[in-house]
Amino acid sequence: MSLNTYQFDQVRVRNKLARMVILHEYPLSMVDHIGFKEFVVNLQPMFKLVTRNTLKSGILKIYDNEREKALKMTDKNGSRMAITTDIFVYVPSPHKKDVLAKVLVDCFLEWNINRKLSTITVDNCNTNDVMIRLLLNKLDTSSLMLGRSMLHMRCAAHILNLIVQDVLSLIGDGIEKIRDSVIYWTGSPKRR
Repeated sequence: MSLNTYQFDQVRVRNKLARMVILHEYPLSMVDHIGFKEFVVNLQPMFKLVTRNTLKSGILKIYDNEREKALKMTDKNGSRMAITTDIFVYVPSPHKKDVLAKVLVDCFLEWNINRKLSTITVDNCNTNDVMIRLLLNKLDTSSLMLGRSMLHMRCAAHILNLIVQDVLSLIGDGIEKIRDSVIYWTGSPKRR
């Protein structure tokens, strides 16, 4: 075992705290929790605890750095990109086709992928059909593959799920009768 001198670095530790919050999705308010404060003071008395706002700005700085790296990588990459999204999760209600189309176009422009699109895969609903048509009006279609005919892809998993749900609704009564029969026979002394 060897002994070395340790140089405490406040900035490095603040960065590690921000990364921990990102990684584990902890609330920013954790820096206000008494238990956390006591733990940190006992672990490293030299560490000056940060406020929520300082932690938030550290997280946003990490985001900006990582975003820049990702943008450089996508700019270098000459390939096209296939996008799959369930945009309803990220857009506040109401989920109107024009709002969804605007969110997607803004995202494509922000990440500089509007000219690199190959396909957009969305689930099978009427709103998405209209949204894709609106997208085509807002994007430069000359950069799309096969004259834009390949842009809209329907999610195979969603379609398969709809098929399974339909089949289960048809045979649901039979499945319920089998379950009841199994419960009767496993719970009955006559099963022997």
